[in-house]
Amino acid sequence: MDMENLIGETTEYDKKVALEVKKPKSWCKSVSAFANTLGGALIFGMADDGQIVGLTEPNSDAEKISEILKTRMEPIPEFRLRFHKTEDGKVLLILDVFKGEETPYYYSGDGTLEAFVRIGNESVKASATELKRLVLRGRNTSYDSQVTLYRVEDYAFSKLRERYKKWTGNSFDNKDLVSFGLADEGGFLTNAGALIADESPIRWSRLFCTRWNGLDKSGGTMDALDDAEYSGSVLSLIENGEAFIKRNARMMWRKTPNSREEMPEYVERSYHEALINALAHRDYLVYGSEVHIDIYDDRLEIYSPGGMPDGSMIQDRDPLTVPSTRRNPVLADVFNRLGYMERKGSGFGKILNSYKAQVNFVPSKAPTFRSDRYQFTVVMPNLNYSVPQGVSQDVTQDVSQDVTQDVSQDVAQDDLDAKIIALIKRNNKISTEKMGMMLGVSTRTVLRRIKKLDNVHYIGRGFSGHWEVDNQSKTGI
Repeated sequence: MDMENLIGETTEYDKKVALEVKKPKSWCKSVSAFANTLGGALIFGMADDGQIVGLTEPNSDAEKISEILKTRMEPIPEFRLRFHKTEDGKVLLILDVFKGEETPYYYSGDGTLEAFVRIGNESVKASATELKRLVLRGRNTSYDSQVTLYRVEDYAFSKLRERYKKWTGNSFDNKDLVSFGLADEGGFLTNAGALIADESPIRWSRLFCTRWNGLDKSGGTMDALDDAEYSGSVLSLIENGEAFIKRNARMMWRKTPNSREEMPEYVERSYHEALINALAHRDYLVYGSEVHIDIYDDRLEIYSPGGMPDGSMIQDRDPLTVPSTRRNPVLADVFNRLGYMERKGSGFGKILNSYKAQVNFVPSKAPTFRSDRYQFTVVMPNLNYSVPQGVSQDVTQDVSQDVTQDVSQDVAQDDLDAKIIALIKRNNKISTEKMGMMLGVSTRTVLRRIKKLDNVHYIGRGFSGHWEVDNQSKTGI
């Protein structure tokens, strides 16, 4: 077996050049993270750069690993030790750690217990919220299925009854609250029931909507052109959120021989799916943070608290192959019963394919997804943004044009500094956030590159300031 096949057996792995017996936390934190997340493997005898070093005493190391895991891990995760011998005789030791069912799995050291989780390719200490989630998983339950102190008779469910009647043709009875997982037999609501009640008592389930003036939150002469804050049933949040988008989105059209074709700024099916996913899959354990709809001149963003449930980064994966993981299974099941979403989890595909089906779609306008440890954001470009002035709306072919395409013609693809300068020369008031979005890199990366450019300076402060590029550009532009 070659190393590519060896590593390919697991999607998550860490490399250790040798076994550190005196500093077991250096690798036990990965054991904790793998057991608390989706499992993974540690490869002992391999350097960080992938060079195979091998172990001099692999059998002794295997015994020490077993002993350390049994004394340092609480509870002890399920694991497997195996050897791998390379063609040149070097021996590697692979520690397979399986996804645990008794979470959280703690590392015990210096009289303290610490739990770790996997975020991307790193093992990081679990936050208080992540620890709560691990405790719930260890009990084979979820936040939305937990029973509250709110009594059924104190709340109305008119939105639920209305949608159920519209979707199924049947009436919703109070006894259905129990079968739907929204209440228990004793008459107390679950968190899912509290979220769906007309006057939801869970205050951080609100929806914040803003139509910003410009390309970022500091653009324009006013902070916002339109804004609204919605609370109550998550079902009413869906209606209100979609209504806000519709009143802030315009429709273009073009003539055809027999009729006309509509050219929307944003695709209703796509933003409907993104909003449903944000409300159904957000992390409700994150208090004080709400779902946000932010509309800019060139894009619509829907933000929800909580990253990917498996700790991965969506931008590092193919969204069409990501398996469905339901953070809130009761809420997701209710949304399915009400016709809002499917069980098979095809949300990403619907968002992307609905955009592709539009007559004014071009590849540069495809929706994108980004996440980190704390948030998930769907970015849907304005399909009609950057239509050149003076071109009639009844065009016979797509005239959308992205500035990034112009920039790529001016400079080499691999010259990020040159691209940044080209964008600044085109618009000396462009924000670093906008540059990052157009160049496909983070705002932090743009700021880091600009700091190294001694010929680029920001004059003034805030939105009133502007960029200046010295005539003697060291990038040759």
